Amino acid sequence: MPTHNSSMNPTQVNFNSPRKFRTTLKSKCKETFFPDDPFRQFKNEKPLGKAKKTLQYFVPIFEWLPQYNLKMFRFDLLAGITITSLAIPQGISYAKLAEIPPIIGLYSSFVPALVYAILGSSKHVAVGTVAACSLLIADTIGSKVSSKDDPTLYLHLVFTAAFITGVFQAALGFLRLGILVDFLSHSTITGFMGGTAIIICLQQLKGLLGVSHFTTKTDVVSVLHAVFKNRNEWKWETAVVGMAFLVFLLFTRYLRQRKPKLFWVSAMAPMVVVVLGCLLAYFTRDSKYSIQTVGKLHKGLNPISIEYLNFDAEYLPYTLKAGIITGIIALAEGIAIGRSFAIMNNEQVDGNKEMIAFGFMNIVGSCFSCYLTTGPFSKTAVNYNSGCKTAASNLVMAIGMMLTLLFLAPLFSYTPLVALSAIIMSAMLGLIKYEEAYHLFKVDKFDFCICLAAFFGVAFITMDMGLMISVALALLRALLYVARPAACKLGKLPDSTLYRDTEQYAEASGPPGILAIQLGSPIYYANGNYIRERILRWIRNDEGNGKAVKHVLLDLTGVTSIDTTGIETLAEVLRILQVKHIKMKIVNPRLDVLEKMMKSKFVDKIGKESIFLCMEDAVEASYDFSVTTEKQGFEEQRSGVA
Repeated sequence: MPTHNSSMNPTQVNFNSPRKFRTTLKSKCKETFFPDDPFRQFKNEKPLGKAKKTLQYFVPIFEWLPQYNLKMFRFDLLAGITITSLAIPQGISYAKLAEIPPIIGLYSSFVPALVYAILGSSKHVAVGTVAACSLLIADTIGSKVSSKDDPTLYLHLVFTAAFITGVFQAALGFLRLGILVDFLSHSTITGFMGGTAIIICLQQLKGLLGVSHFTTKTDVVSVLHAVFKNRNEWKWETAVVGMAFLVFLLFTRYLRQRKPKLFWVSAMAPMVVVVLGCLLAYFTRDSKYSIQTVGKLHKGLNPISIEYLNFDAEYLPYTLKAGIITGIIALAEGIAIGRSFAIMNNEQVDGNKEMIAFGFMNIVGSCFSCYLTTGPFSKTAVNYNSGCKTAASNLVMAIGMMLTLLFLAPLFSYTPLVALSAIIMSAMLGLIKYEEAYHLFKVDKFDFCICLAAFFGVAFITMDMGLMISVALALLRALLYVARPAACKLGKLPDSTLYRDTEQYAEASGPPGILAIQLGSPIYYANGNYIRERILRWIRNDEGNGKAVKHVLLDLTGVTSIDTTGIETLAEVLRILQVKHIKMKIVNPRLDVLEKMMKSKFVDKIGKESIFLCMEDAVEASYDFSVTTEKQGFEEQRSGVA
């Protein structure tokens, strides 16, 4: 094996002058805000071509519309009609959850769908209202203004919250701050959705049992207390009808799982329940077995509501809270769902463009009597399974909702509340993902704890508190990763030049007199002390086992960045090792790390000859140094004897 002289190292390691601040700032900003390099499509384009590409980028309908044809329209028409049949019962049901007039739920599947058809970048997302956000809006705004005592003010604040959500979402998209949504981890969303499903299902016992008096709180204890406290109001006929509807809906869901080609049965089932419920309510309206209905629904398209937006300082904290929290949840759900279905077709969805689309969808919607909308999973899944080809399926749904509002809305006045409760319960049961929770338990216990925190926090405290507890735990975990970074002792694998973790590969052994350590994360002020103590502990352990340590090699391949405290930590380790007559060497520092080492004069302290490209070179240089030192010591000893 050839030996490498340390004098060659300056030519091997790139010690060029550090880049200018402007260059590094530009690189950092690009990686932070534009990791997907959205401007690559504008390269080598003429001014007219750039203008066209820009228009297509911000208004995606101009990208797919020129290639649109009749064959694609046939698929989009079928998908649009199918999701319209689902949008009507869901719109009425989720409006009931938000404690707003049922007609608002229908409005919210009309205007937002038009906006998304123009600005949306996903082919598969079907927009509409969602249960979790509907309940969260009712819980947050209802804590200040009662929907029963002052329904007009309450509704205006719901519109205002939707407007704030839209501004917040659009701002995140334009500023490329989608990273904020990433703080809602998969385990947090799983627990939050499961907890929300539980409390929503329990709240539907009011409609399922025909109870008139109920609690405004959302936690499990309060809801169950209200159910049993008012058991004298239970109506057996309502319960029988509700259970029949629920069993039918669950059966169609089961049928869809067993035979995916029959997805349309499950998609049409809520509309069938509404129609049957309307007929039942109509024919029993004057009898003693009459059941509660949603009440009168007026014909007509969305009235303008921009003049009703309320930014009064007394209510602003509540609308801001409702708007921002539901905005983040809606983005996390909508973008994740869009990406999931895009991956199935080997396609990509631009998260920031989706944020802009969702933002404008809610801004425009709030000005036309709509409340918060996003891309719900159930409707998007039906849209995908129906074979949609473009966002035009949302346009078809918007036209279907427009015709419903103009001509058919009064027919749904007889929709029974018990039918809506059954529809909501069947949808919510699908959000409780037992298998996913068990998977988290098997793979990562901390992730499982984060999921449980969200689940029990939502179920037994409040929705926003459960979400905050879970996010706080996830952030605590991230801080622990920073404060206690991954580090391992390296050894050489037999018959190879590879150095790997000795704990993972028992056959790997460290060279005599050499301690090779790999640091696997950035070195910051938060973990500097830990890294120093960890290195010194490895040295003490080796020396305690009778192994003399003459060289410490620090592999910085995994260290992507370092701050001034981190550099001072390495300098302190260097001083301690020098006192112990132990040589320290650096292996493969990244560009950003090496530049800061040069600027701080750390390279001058350790010497360029002590910085290497690979572990093999560092080990050979250490051997060469040891041999040279031994020869010098031997010659000095001989000359002394002479």
